[in-house]
Amino acid sequence: MNLTNEFTLLHDIDSPADVRALPKESLRTLCDELRAYLTRTVSISGGHFSAGLGTVELTVALHYVFDTPTDQLVWDVGHQAYPHKILTGRKERMTTIRSLGGVSAFPSRFESEYDAFGVGHSSTSISAALGMAIASQLRGEDKKMVAIIGDGSITGGMAFEAMNHAGDVQANLLVILNDNEMSISPPVGAMNRYLTKVLSSKIYSSVREESKKALSGMPSVWELARKTEEHVKGMIVPGTLFEELGFNYFGPIDGHDIDVLVSTLENLRDLTGPVFLHIVTKKGKGYEPAEKDPLAYHGVPAFDPTMDCLPKSAGGKPTYTEVFGQWLCDMAEQDERLLGITPAMREGSGLVEFSKRFPKRYFDVAIAEQHAVTLAAGQACQGAKPVVAIYSTFLQRGYDQLIHDVALQNLDVLFALDRGGLVGPDGPTHAGSFDFSYMRCIPNMLVMAPADENECRQMLTTGFHHPGPASVRYPRGKGPGVAIDTALTSLPIGKAEIRHFGSRLAILAWGAMVKPALEVGRQLGATVVNMRFVKPLDEDLLLDLAREYQAFVTVEENVVAGGAGSAVNEFLQAQSILMPVLNIGLPDKFVDQGTREELLALCGLDAAGILERIQRVLS
Repeated sequence: MNLTNEFTLLHDIDSPADVRALPKESLRTLCDELRAYLTRTVSISGGHFSAGLGTVELTVALHYVFDTPTDQLVWDVGHQAYPHKILTGRKERMTTIRSLGGVSAFPSRFESEYDAFGVGHSSTSISAALGMAIASQLRGEDKKMVAIIGDGSITGGMAFEAMNHAGDVQANLLVILNDNEMSISPPVGAMNRYLTKVLSSKIYSSVREESKKALSGMPSVWELARKTEEHVKGMIVPGTLFEELGFNYFGPIDGHDIDVLVSTLENLRDLTGPVFLHIVTKKGKGYEPAEKDPLAYHGVPAFDPTMDCLPKSAGGKPTYTEVFGQWLCDMAEQDERLLGITPAMREGSGLVEFSKRFPKRYFDVAIAEQHAVTLAAGQACQGAKPVVAIYSTFLQRGYDQLIHDVALQNLDVLFALDRGGLVGPDGPTHAGSFDFSYMRCIPNMLVMAPADENECRQMLTTGFHHPGPASVRYPRGKGPGVAIDTALTSLPIGKAEIRHFGSRLAILAWGAMVKPALEVGRQLGATVVNMRFVKPLDEDLLLDLAREYQAFVTVEENVVAGGAGSAVNEFLQAQSILMPVLNIGLPDKFVDQGTREELLALCGLDAAGILERIQRVLS
C-alpha cells in the first residue's frame, strides 16, 4: 500500500524510535493518520476493528513516552493492539492479518520483539507484566512494565489476583485501565457499574486536586480532610479500591487527548511501585458507524469504509451457533428449569434471543469462566438445569471447577462447547483442540460431537435430559446443511451409527470429520461410522466391527494424544484385540491461523489428506 501521499508521517514510521523522534506537536496528526490507516487496512483484510480505533492515542503516547522494547507493553486480549502492530514494523503487512502466513490476530512473541507477551484470552496482562517486573528488578534492570487492560477484562478473577499480589511485592508496574464501557458483549456486574460512575466524575477529580493544594498548608485541617476523603471517595471513584490493593491511583483522564496522555505518562514513568492509571476512551473512535455500533464493528469482514453499514452475511444454512441458540429457546419454552449461562459471550455463543425472551433465566457472569462453571453447579444443586454456553478454549480456564464442582458431585450441567476444533483466523489461542482429551478423562462425563446440524440439536436434548454432566462439542461456522427436525428428541446414549457400508476397513469418525470421512470411505469402499459419542463409546459396535474388519482408522478434529482415537485404542487393548489402528487428528503442535478450510488441509483433515494418510500407512 502506497503511504507517501496520504500518510506523510506514518510513511516514515518503521519503529517506535521513529515515533519518539517526532516533535510532540506532530503526535495529533500521527494519531489521525494511524486511525485512517487502521480503517483502510481492516476494511481490506477484515479483523478486529472498533477496539483498535479506541486505543490510537494511547498507543502513540505509550510508544512516545516509553523506551520500547526495553520498556515492555503487555496488551490484554489483543483486540486493541492493531495500532501497536502498525507502529512496530508491521504496517506494510497489515492487510495479511489473520490470514495463513500473515500477521497474527493477537500479540505474539514469535512475531515481534515489541510483543512482550502472547495473549488471546483475557485478564492475563497484569499477572504477566507483574512477573516480568519482578524478574527484571531481581536482575537489577531499569525497565518499566506496562499492562493495558480493558474494563471488560478487569472483571476477570486473574486481574484481581494479580493486583492483590502487586500491592504486596511493590514491583515497578504501571497498569492502565482502558475504560470504554465495552467488551465484546456489553460488560456486566457490580464492578462495571462502579467504573461507569467515573465517567461523570471529572468535577470531583479537579476539585479533589485543588482541595489538596489549598489544604496542604494547614496540617490539622488537611489531615481531617484526608481521612474524610478516604471514607467518601470510594463512593464516587474507584480510587479507593485500587489504592487499598496497594496501587497509586490516577485518573480518570481523557484517553483521546494525546497531550494529556503524554504529559501524564511522562509524570508516571519514573514513579516506583505499582501505579494505576484510569483512562476513558470511546470504542470505535473516529469512525462514525463503529462509534454508533461498536459491537457490530468489534470483528468485521472486509467492508467498504465509505458505507455506513457492514456487508450482510450470506443466508442459507444456519451456523452451529444458531442451531444452539434456537434449541436453547425451544427447550426453555418446554422446561422452565433451564437456565442459560455465558462468560461474556452472549453474541458469540448465540444467546441473544434467549437473553431477550428469558431475561430472568439468562446469566452473563462477565469474563469469569471459573465462576460460570461453579455457578452452574450451585444452580444444579437446587434442581435447576443450567446450560453453560462456552467456547472450548475458554472452558479450559474453568477446568478445575469442571472436575471438582460439577463432575465429582455428578451434577446436572450441560456444556455447549462452541468453536470445537480449528477456528481459523483467530489462531491457536482460540482453537478448541483439546476438549475430547480433557473431557473424556473425567468420570461421570457424557461427551458428544454431532456430525450435522440436526444431530447437534438431538445431542443438546440428550445432554439436557441426561442426569449428570454432559457436553456437546460443535465447530465454528456452518454444517453440511441437513434438514433440522424441530422436535426435541434424544439419541440413545453411547450408540453410534453406520453411515456407509464397505469391507476390509472401518473408518470411525467424530463430529465434523464424518463428512470428509464419508468422501474417503466411498472412494475406498470402506465402512464409515458416525461415532457420535466420545464417552461412552459404542463398545458393542466396536466389538462387532473388530471381528469383521482388518483395520480401523479413527478421524477426529482434536489432538490425537488422549483423544477419541486413543479411547478406541484403549478399549481394544482392554479386550486383548490386536489389529492395526491408524489415528488421524490434529498434530502435536499449535496450529497457526488461516481459514478453517486452509487449516484442515494443512493438518491433513480434509478428504484429500485423510485419503493420502490411509493409503500411505495402510496400503
